[in-house]
Amino acid sequence: MTNQRDVALITGASRGLGFALAQALARCGAKVAMVARDAGVLERAAAEIRREGGTVATIVDDVGDPAAALRIAAQTHALVGAPTLVIHNASTLGAVPLVSLAETDPDAFAATLATNVTGPFALTRALVGSMVLAGRGTIVHISSDAAVEAYPTWGAYGASKAALDHLSRIWAAELAGTGVSVIAVDPGEMATKMHADAVPDADPATLGDPNVVAARIVALVRMGAVPSGARVVAVNVEEAA
Repeated sequence: MTNQRDVALITGASRGLGFALAQALARCGAKVAMVARDAGVLERAAAEIRREGGTVATIVDDVGDPAAALRIAAQTHALVGAPTLVIHNASTLGAVPLVSLAETDPDAFAATLATNVTGPFALTRALVGSMVLAGRGTIVHISSDAAVEAYPTWGAYGASKAALDHLSRIWAAELAGTGVSVIAVDPGEMATKMHADAVPDADPATLGDPNVVAARIVALVRMGAVPSGARVVAVNVEEAA
């Protein structure tokens, strides 16, 4: 990974880290399926990559929708082929401004889990069969330090990312020996819209550049040296990148 035979599927690909990943992978020669909810923003992002000569397809859908996984899987296969790399990047904070667990509406909590955990699970389930048949593939869950640190008011998001980390480990255990690896990557705090929504007064100078983080994640995937089931902090990939 990566070459012109590779097909990457990235959720939440219209902006921030997702867009940076799509751009980086397209530059490496991969065909990229970009998934996001906002058709206009997604098409503008894809157009930018196409202007650079990249091969991308767009899929407008919401991974938090229980029926989305099969639609996304079918469109990916039809538009760019069977994916060899799936990056579950789409994510939601839940209620903004962030509130304590005691103030969190149960429906809002469930909606956060639907996007951040159930959606990735369902999409992997819809795609993993073709990866196993091919004997190769990589699945990346974009995690967060909130998965391991207990930050007040980040309850729904933090719980969802902790669940996503363990989902990675279980998939890895069940797929051992198939040629398909599953890893979780903590990208660190970045200058993205999501971070600005969560912490509007944060100093942008203290935040990571999504393009730099994307380059580290692509390098990580290309090396293929991380054992399946591992959780990696992106900043630690810098030297290898």
